[in-house]
Amino acid sequence: MQTEIQAEYYQATVTCNCGNTFVTGSTKKEIHVEICSKCHPFYTGQQKANQARGRIEQFNKKYGMK
Repeated sequence: MQTEIQAEYYQATVTCNCGNTFVTGSTKKEIHVEICSKCHPFYTGQQKANQARGRIEQFNKKYGMK
């Protein structure tokens, strides 16, 4: 391995828009992300509720119910 061509490796602080922060390894010192595992619908369980809500609205729209 040629050490002169390798990028520097840091302990990076990852910051989410929701305010959650955690540390990981990266070639950048700081990383800013829009969504993380604390606020993502798949991990928080909100995804199932959103899918069901969409199916209910679709049914009501199809059969003229409000």
